[in-house]
Amino acid sequence: MNPQSTLPPPAALPPKTGDPSAPAGPGRKGPRSEVRFFASLGHVALAVWAVIVIVPILWTFLAAFKNTSEIFSSPWTLPAELRWENFSRAWTKAHVGRYFLNSVIVVSCSTFLTMLLGSMAAYVLARYKFWGNRAVYFLFVSGLAFPVFLALVPLFFVVKNLGLLDTHTGVVLVYTAYSLPFTVFFLAAFFKTLPSSVAEAGMIDGCGHSRLFFQVMMPMAKPGLISVAIFNIIGQWAQYQLPLVLLSNAKDKWVLTQGIADISVNAGYEADWSGLFAALTIAILPMILVYALFQRQIQAGLTSGAVK
Repeated sequence: MNPQSTLPPPAALPPKTGDPSAPAGPGRKGPRSEVRFFASLGHVALAVWAVIVIVPILWTFLAAFKNTSEIFSSPWTLPAELRWENFSRAWTKAHVGRYFLNSVIVVSCSTFLTMLLGSMAAYVLARYKFWGNRAVYFLFVSGLAFPVFLALVPLFFVVKNLGLLDTHTGVVLVYTAYSLPFTVFFLAAFFKTLPSSVAEAGMIDGCGHSRLFFQVMMPMAKPGLISVAIFNIIGQWAQYQLPLVLLSNAKDKWVLTQGIADISVNAGYEADWSGLFAALTIAILPMILVYALFQRQIQAGLTSGAVK
């Protein structure tokens, strides 16, 4: 007889305390259940946030096709018919078309200047070492903590002394200045993730600093540039305080936010609420379309700068 056959079976080893595969004891929740709980809680919070954001937008779109009586008598029902004349009336009578064109001109010029100057500054601060590099970088970043309304009064007199008050040029320059801190902050981190070997190869092939930046590094930073450009477009399109101060006396040069605010004030007297909601729809739709078309580029730009 084999003597080992008479030995009792070895006792099972107790599971380690930190083993995630160990079964949860009575009154003790496993780490997986905690992860599922917080994931479910996050999904619920996102669903609530989506409802808070989407419902007012949908209500605005529906009200744009109603008349005034339908807006107040049955605000949550579908319009009896699609009244496209609300949009034409808002575009012509309320001068939304002119305000829309002014916003396109101002935002296009300011975004171009912001991306050009911001990308150049971010590239130099991220790739070149010189005395005062970090001081200049932190000076840019400090602009993120400076509220716009604190500088409205001195900004008004600065623009006035330059002879740019009530002009699109003054608004473009101010938009550019206020968009540079975020642009430099984001792109500096993005340029640091680009491989140095490509820049060194370009320098060996005879590229100067300017040619290296515009022909080599900028194409590589395309995802980040698109992401920052979209954020700047959305932020500048919805800006109201700055044009209200800088374009107060030039109604023909008002941007879309000023025009809609004027329509909302006059709506209480003229009772053209359907035209107001049509104007709001005209202002909202371009930004939704821009974000929908460039959503993947925005996500790629945000994730590309996170890893090297």
